[in-house]
Amino acid sequence: MKIYIGSDEAGFEMKGEIIGFLKTNNYDVVDCGCYDKNPVLYPEVATDLSEKVAADAGSRGILICGTGIGMAMAANKVKGIRAAVCHDILSVERSVLSNNAQIMCMGARIIAPFTALKFVELWLGLTFKDGSSTPKVKAITDYESKHIG
Repeated sequence: MKIYIGSDEAGFEMKGEIIGFLKTNNYDVVDCGCYDKNPVLYPEVATDLSEKVAADAGSRGILICGTGIGMAMAANKVKGIRAAVCHDILSVERSVLSNNAQIMCMGARIIAPFTALKFVELWLGLTFKDGSSTPKVKAITDYESKHIG
């Protein structure tokens, strides 16, 4: 599975730890920035990564900023993307199982790197299955297809 990963300066160090974990576990990793601790506009990182995930069926994305909130807001502007802020086990699980999210967003100022690695490991092992949430996800995609780009 190809994993696109990106951060702003607040998430730069955590991104490096996650990249190491992903490579150790034989994931195909694409670093979408930022590449140092200098300030960047996180929406540019988020939308670039999201466009790549949207165009690459079966891939997933990980975005990290201070809280995860801004990255999620920017990522969700890209047609076809469902990005979720994941700060606890329930949000990690439900992001995929209930919402079929392709992108997880985390806050480096909210969760510890060790916890983030555990969340990534859990998240990558989850798969959306047709069920009671399918009509809800379809309602999101139907709205998007009628009203967005």
